[in-house]
Amino acid sequence: MSNAQDDKIDDTSAPLIEHLAELRNRLIKSALAFVVGMVLCFSVATPIFNFLTAPLCSVLAERGQDCDLIFISPQEGFFVAIKVSFLGGFMLAFPVIATQLWRFVAPGLYRSEQGAFLPFLISSPIMFLLGASFAFYVVTPLAYDFFLGFQQFGTGGEAVVEEGAAAPLSVVFQGSAQEYLNLTIRFIVAFGMCFQLPVLLTLMGKAGLVSEAGLKAGRKWAVVGILTLAALVTPPDVITQIILFAVVYGLYEVSIWLVARVERARNERLRREGLLDDEDEDDTGEEADKA
Repeated sequence: MSNAQDDKIDDTSAPLIEHLAELRNRLIKSALAFVVGMVLCFSVATPIFNFLTAPLCSVLAERGQDCDLIFISPQEGFFVAIKVSFLGGFMLAFPVIATQLWRFVAPGLYRSEQGAFLPFLISSPIMFLLGASFAFYVVTPLAYDFFLGFQQFGTGGEAVVEEGAAAPLSVVFQGSAQEYLNLTIRFIVAFGMCFQLPVLLTLMGKAGLVSEAGLKAGRKWAVVGILTLAALVTPPDVITQIILFAVVYGLYEVSIWLVARVERARNERLRREGLLDDEDEDDTGEEADKA
């Protein structure tokens, strides 16, 4: 009985207009934090962009080439700075945005639901940073090393070309700063979002929407879906696609283990409360395996 009393909504129900007013205030605070973050990042957009070019410059240095990017239009430099500040501003403002989201949602949750939801809200940005770091420090250098392998170097200027003979062709990298930034951000965002898979599936397992048996039975469909995802969110090179597939499928297996832990904890709690016995648990497991 005491558990039922403790597990209650913290706030009383409020009129719809009050909820809308609170939502407006939360959105305004989140937007202001994002704008402040953008302004701060815009003021240091050049150092941030130079940091983002580290994987490319490292690969070019190994090939004995200068790390030079160009602007192919007058406004490209401005839009590069805007994209850098947009990404950096969102990352700086995310703690404020997450806090505002939590303060808006938490009063409508039971205390047990708050305890279940809060860890996922904290782990989500951590997993995104892990995925973004993996993309930036591991995947991006491998991808650019693959792409730059298709350069073609002609003979040097000291070579004598016979009369009537065509000069040797040189096809070397002269990258657009905006195109490089777009591709790098694409890598970072793709891997950051893919690293949310354990968080999402575990949260769904907590809500009873997925089960360990169901995830195990869906492995073959997961393989197809992950391969399709790898083909869509990465450039058309096999190395990057294989890396993304291996990482995301590994996260899928980790998700199965996490969902299994959630199910065991839930069954143990129900057993202590007398709402579940061993026979019911066995029957549930057998039905899930058949499905």
